[in-house]
Amino acid sequence: MEPVLAAVGLGSNLGDRGAHIEGGFAGLGALGRTRLVARSRVIETEPVGPAGQGAYLNAAALVETHLSARGLLEAMLAIERERGRDRSREARWGARTLDLDLLLYGEAEIDEPGLTVPHPRLSERAFVLVPLAEIAGGVVVPGTGRNVDELLMNLTRTGASNP
Repeated sequence: MEPVLAAVGLGSNLGDRGAHIEGGFAGLGALGRTRLVARSRVIETEPVGPAGQGAYLNAAALVETHLSARGLLEAMLAIERERGRDRSREARWGARTLDLDLLLYGEAEIDEPGLTVPHPRLSERAFVLVPLAEIAGGVVVPGTGRNVDELLMNLTRTGASNP
């Protein structure tokens, strides 16, 4: 299998947020058959979801991987668990130690139970697009005909929220 360039979103708003983000980058870099190619700066953003949450730290990473999309997702979920995340006990869009989202997997469009790529809300979320544009602005998002920079400009122009 030829390597695939994949994009991953990172977020944290519980505990030592910076350490959790760095742990996410380190975990991605340590994956077998995968190489961390680029990482964005870390930005602070307002939470989306239930009230009462603290601010998030968000970032993005590019990895070159020989893992399948499902294999990469499973590895990402293991990294989350290592950072103390228990998806079975949390509220949707609730606070979390580390959130790793598979945003893009090469040019693939995947819609399977538990795995949708590109990420279904990618074009609606500045907290994802801003760091992603920093490292992959020219990458075309499959199914949109637009690159990351164009999606971010459209979101900024329309003033859309981050549901």
